[in-house]
Amino acid sequence: MILVNLLPHRELARKRRREFFYLSLGISVLLGGLVCGVVYSGYQSQIYAQQTRNTYLKNAIAKLESEIKDIAGLQQEIAALRARQTAVEDLQGNRNLPVYLLTELVKQLPDGVYINSMRQENQTVTLTGVAQSNERVSELLRNLANNSLWLTRPELIEITSSSISLNAREQRRVSNFSMRVALKKSSDQTTAPVNAGAPAAQTGAATTKP
Repeated sequence: MILVNLLPHRELARKRRREFFYLSLGISVLLGGLVCGVVYSGYQSQIYAQQTRNTYLKNAIAKLESEIKDIAGLQQEIAALRARQTAVEDLQGNRNLPVYLLTELVKQLPDGVYINSMRQENQTVTLTGVAQSNERVSELLRNLANNSLWLTRPELIEITSSSISLNAREQRRVSNFSMRVALKKSSDQTTAPVNAGAPAAQTGAATTKP
């Protein structure tokens, strides 16, 4: 017996293929959306983690900047205290400088030299006086340059000749001079006693040799 299929099998096959295509397309779209969602979630978690780290770093930087400002303020206070300490030490050390100055002038003035006036500006002392000759002025300059612990760098400003009357019949030629000399600070004298004592010790040793 022969069976004949009168149903539209081609249309049914085409319909099944179409349904399978739409089903495959829907599954693909669903899988693609799922993959995109997973990737997006991963990126979002990384972005959130990076933002958290950035926030932590900003807070740490702000804290460090505050500490740096505090340290800078402390350093300024320390520098100010050191400056005050140095000023006080200089005042304490330099309060005896006029005594040292007069003592040194008495020591270093050669015979025949007289000081008429003396003026001090900071660490510079200007001397004016009278000497019996130019050689006496030169000797004073050498003494101040080589033998003084408190006076240094003497500089002759001017020297002139004049005459003075010793009595009604006698006159003498003299040299009027003015010079500039630097006065050392007390802080520069830390090694002065040792250096000054060395020649004295050598002299004493030389005098005691048989």
